[in-house]
Amino acid sequence: MVEKKVKVQLKTGLQARQAALFVQEANRYSADVYLEKDNKKVNAKSIMGIMSLAISKGTEVKISADGLDEEKAVHSLSEIIEKEA
Repeated sequence: MVEKKVKVQLKTGLQARQAALFVQEANRYSADVYLEKDNKKVNAKSIMGIMSLAISKGTEVKISADGLDEEKAVHSLSEIIEKEA
């Protein structure tokens, strides 16, 4: 299992469009991928799960993955969140 804590730099946080892009990217990997905020852990491949976390800019979250391509998944998803857009 690979884990990484990241700070959300997206201007609108991980809401609507950005959340959809995040989930789309997470679904590219065979590993089980999770996003955690304030001890609430959700499946990163679920748009409803991501939206339920209400992640805004500046929030620290933890991305974790477990599976064959876990390192690639965590790296790629971290880049999306840390991008200032």
